[in-house]
Amino acid sequence: MAIGAVNWIKLLILGIIWGASFMGVAVALQGFPPLTIAALRIGLGAFFLTAVVLVNGIGLPSFRQREGRIIWLCALIMGILSNALPFSLLSWGMTHVASGFAGVTMAVVPLFVLPLAHLLVPDSRMNLHSTLGFAAGFVGVLVLIGFDAFVSTGADLETLARLACVGAALCYALGAIVTRLCPNVNMLSLSAATLICGTVLIFPAALWQEGIPPLPHSVTPALAVIALGLFPTALAQVTLVQVARSAGPAFLSLVNYQVPVWSVLFGFLLLGETLPQQFFVALALILGGLILSSHRRKPAQV
Repeated sequence: MAIGAVNWIKLLILGIIWGASFMGVAVALQGFPPLTIAALRIGLGAFFLTAVVLVNGIGLPSFRQREGRIIWLCALIMGILSNALPFSLLSWGMTHVASGFAGVTMAVVPLFVLPLAHLLVPDSRMNLHSTLGFAAGFVGVLVLIGFDAFVSTGADLETLARLACVGAALCYALGAIVTRLCPNVNMLSLSAATLICGTVLIFPAALWQEGIPPLPHSVTPALAVIALGLFPTALAQVTLVQVARSAGPAFLSLVNYQVPVWSVLFGFLLLGETLPQQFFVALALILGGLILSSHRRKPAQV
């Protein structure tokens, strides 16, 4: 499968958007609880993309046709695995584990995707370079976040919470596989359908768990939620669908190695946070992993 420069640019954009989203979530948490933020951002993303596909005459997949019903089934599974379930698992799990542990488990996503794609996606076979590249990237994330992420906090339900974080990573991996295997359909239409399904699933869970949130004391958290809905949710959903469909789920999963790097870098540049001493070592490992993973064997000359 050819990757091409365009997919590398899209992967970079995804890493930047998701890396910056941590700042948005931190601001939004000043006015809203975590699961409510997830529900609002998915709902806003669904509203925005649905408006785009309707205004442009693209439309949503049709229930009248068999292929359309299959696409909606894929969108439902993607809404569960890529949005509602992992957001819920992470929002609960991060209340019981060290904050760095969630970052490490997100770096596990490519390691889940590699064997799953090898088994389920015909043109995403494992090879030595891709395996070494994924391993190098994972080690780079470990170096960046630090092994203190594995230190026990002593909190109740910590073991179950860690399993919840790992479960979220597995959800993202399976969601990427389903995205690749979905029948051919307009990318905006599929993205809108996915966020609609995610909205229908997560809103009842947020209301049950956290109730109707009070109005925030300032407009800043609300603006942060709007930004989260438009960029790391709506725009990112379209971009990840495009990358997964054209370059494969294994390539898409490499974004999980970028996100911690951008998060730390934005914290340093915009929030005045201290840059970890191991940052450049970790960056070298991650970049090396990306280069190794992108290597493709040339076909034998006849």
